[in-house]
Order: sequence, then structure tokens, then C-alpha cells
Amino acid sequence: MTAPRAAGVHLPWPEVPATVRAWVDETLGSPVVSWADQVGGMSPGSATRLVAADGSRAFVKAVGDQLNPDSPTLFRREVEMLNLIGADPLWASLLASYDDGRWVALLLEDVPGGHPDLADDGQMADLLEATDRLVARLGAVPVPRDVVATRISDPGLIDVRGRFRTWATALDHLAELPDDLVPPGVRRDPDRLRALTAPLLDDRERQLTHWDIRVDNLLRPEPGRIVFVDWGAAAVGPAWIDPLLARLERVEDPWFDDSLAASPALAAAGDDLVTGWLVSFGLYLAHESTLRRADVGLPTLNEFRRTEARRFLSAAARRLG
Repeated sequence: MTAPRAAGVHLPWPEVPATVRAWVDETLGSPVVSWADQVGGMSPGSATRLVAADGSRAFVKAVGDQLNPDSPTLFRREVEMLNLIGADPLWASLLASYDDGRWVALLLEDVPGGHPDLADDGQMADLLEATDRLVARLGAVPVPRDVVATRISDPGLIDVRGRFRTWATALDHLAELPDDLVPPGVRRDPDRLRALTAPLLDDRERQLTHWDIRVDNLLRPEPGRIVFVDWGAAAVGPAWIDPLLARLERVEDPWFDDSLAASPALAAAGDDLVTGWLVSFGLYLAHESTLRRADVGLPTLNEFRRTEARRFLSAAARRLG
């Protein structure tokens, strides 16, 4: 079975401030009588399935800036994105949101079931089909001019091109990155790496994207159905991004390379752009995990970065050949 790669340390529901818990009771119209804290994801806040006295169910996620100064921004971004795209069976609907300036909470539709097993060919195929539908659905939503954040600390949607520009700076530190993260096949030709990553900076395509498709952000309520959750990284970028992310669970396997042609968006983007993305993001994660301090309230994040850097850069070395 595929286990969530991102596993943070969540705040138990009883430790969420009483004001937030009271808001949940009032919004549900019935007091919460039982709860089940969830695993997966990096937020230090709560992630809890709730059952109210009247039998109604919901999922709540809540975080305060004292747990991590950046996490409330991600929650505000998720609220903005879910309000923008509305309801759809492809994702969990937003029921209500709370924001007192310090604590932000989302009350969401409780989607039954667990994470899909992406080692199973059938369930992976379900994800790829659902992702193609997600791309089409999000592509049909107009992108408001003022929706993109001008700074990374702002709650607006992420500018994917801006992130690509940030990642590109990691190439300047290639010689400083440790050998246990960067394979020799990636180090061999820095000029080729720059040629592969340069087109990322020129990408002009813009549509709404989830930008964080991984197994801990997916639910399988029934066979054949995939539901996308956690929109804290929602972004504006190219249509090929989400189909690429959906395949990353198997990035170490040649299946990944063979699967790209099945996505119209990835086929149009081309193999070199995918390799450039793997190089760019892998080096960025390697740089972040070794040359900066651990993030407040996120003790497992740097090891996650290191693990993903190894996976992406090993795949890039395979593709560089």
C-alpha cells in the first residue's frame, strides 16, 4: 500500500482554542460528540473528522500563527480557491470558514474512505483520469486579475512562474549540495541543466491548478473515484503541472517516463520540460533541506524535502542518461 509521504505533527482536536471549537458547534448546528484526528500532510494544526450529536459529519482543519507563522496563509489561500471554484464531486466542498486574524479554520465536507493505493495500477489509472478531468474543470474557471499573490507571504494564489524563478537559483549552489542528494549524472553538465530548466521561466500558460497532488491529498471514497483535498498550495500555472504531479508517486520507475505520452498536456510540454522540472525542483529541495534552518512547528519537513530531492534527482539522472 502507498503510505502518505508527508507526515507532520498535528494538534489534537481538544487542544484547538475553545472559540474555534464553539464556532464549529454553532456552524454545524449541533455539538461535536466524537472526533478522529487524521495523519498525513505537514500542517501543525488540527486535521479532524467530526461527528455531531445529530449525526452530521464534517472535516475540520484549524491552525494558529503561533504553531507556524506561514500556515494560516495556506489556509486562507485554500478558502480563496474553494470559494473561487465552487462545489464539484472532484473535491471536498467548503462548508464554512473562520478567521480571527490569528486562527484560521475550514469546515469541509467529510469525504469517507482513505488514501488510494498508487502502487495499484487500477487506482493509479483512476487518479490520472480524475486529474485530466480536474485540469479541464479548473481550466474552465476564469482567472481573476487580482487573484495571484504578489509575495509568497500573501494569501492569494501562488504564481507558478514565480516559483520556477526561485527554484532556478538552486543551480547556482550545485557544487555546495551533498552527494547523498545529487547523483553524479545530474552534476555532470551544469550547462545542460540550465538549458533544460530555462524554458520553465518562459512558460506563459495560465490556469488554475491544485499544485499539490500527492497521495496524502487524495481520498478514495469508493472504487473508481478520486477526490482531491488540501488546496493550500493552489496556484496559477500551466495545464501540465497537475498531470505531472499525479505521476510523481512512481517517479523512480520507468513507468513514469512511459506514462507521460498518455497526458495531452504533458505530451505537448515535451520530455525535456519534464526533465527540467525534476532537476529544478529536486535541486531546490536539496538546497532548502541542507542550507536553511528547519521551519517552525514542522519538525519532519526537512527530511521530507531530502527524501523528495533524492527521488526527483535520481529520476532526472535516469532521464539525462
